[in-house]
Amino acid sequence: MVTVQAIKTVGVVGAGAMGSQIAMVCALAGYPVILQDIEHKQLGESSQTLRELMDKKVRKGRLPSEEVEDAFSNITYTTNLNDLESADIIIEAIVEKLEVKRELFYQLSQIVPRHTVLATNSSTIVSSKLVDVVSYPEKMCNIHFFNPALVMDLVEVVQGEHTSGETAEKCMNFVRSIRKTPVLLKKEISGFIANRILGKLMDEAVWLYENGYATHEEIDLVCKKALNHPIGPFALMDLTGIDVNYFVRKQRYEESGDPKDKPASIVADKVAKGELGRKTGKGFYEYNEQGKRIEETV
Repeated sequence: MVTVQAIKTVGVVGAGAMGSQIAMVCALAGYPVILQDIEHKQLGESSQTLRELMDKKVRKGRLPSEEVEDAFSNITYTTNLNDLESADIIIEAIVEKLEVKRELFYQLSQIVPRHTVLATNSSTIVSSKLVDVVSYPEKMCNIHFFNPALVMDLVEVVQGEHTSGETAEKCMNFVRSIRKTPVLLKKEISGFIANRILGKLMDEAVWLYENGYATHEEIDLVCKKALNHPIGPFALMDLTGIDVNYFVRKQRYEESGDPKDKPASIVADKVAKGELGRKTGKGFYEYNEQGKRIEETV
């Protein structure tokens, strides 16, 4: 009888907004976490941002300070990919570029033992586009967290044709163990469930804006007041990063060849200007250093 290797240590690659918060979610659940990024500076910014977020939760009484300090003690920061060799599951949260992800997973496959689950957080690049560079395709899948990972409860687990049932079950149980709600997709589709539905709304919002039917502020207001959405589509793009929307649409166009799948012109223009949303201080809205919309703080 084969014994299934338990998940004891978590690796996260990419210390941006998503990777950092995924790491903290796992650390709060008691897992030792190795957070890797190629840039020392990014790791420092990750640590500082997480400290600010968690201190805020402590001040508001949402988490006890002891639990937060225990979580920080669970996180190890490193620029060395080889430090991930002890991880039982690795979640990738780097840039949405296929060739970059493929190179990363090839390197990881040379480092980790056979039992390690390799997962991408991408909702656009399905794991079947990566499996030919890894040694054990049956251990690979998508585990898609939503932004911000510390707040959003749902996680989509996607089982490709190559993904074993054991791996899918292990990932579902892992998501439950970090106090999130998992949903299993039994076959791959780009965008999965939530983002396919959200993408249709985003496309329509951008079309209405570009064709002069309403301002982006008014469209956001309609979605909040009429549809009861907690945040409008343009504010959401600012939150997640306008460049993320751009790369997702670019990847979709490369796959389909359909001009309708190209990034919207206003999105491409924002990316060209470096106006990527909250992380750059300007997107569809402008933000202060604390990430608050300027018009909301005046």
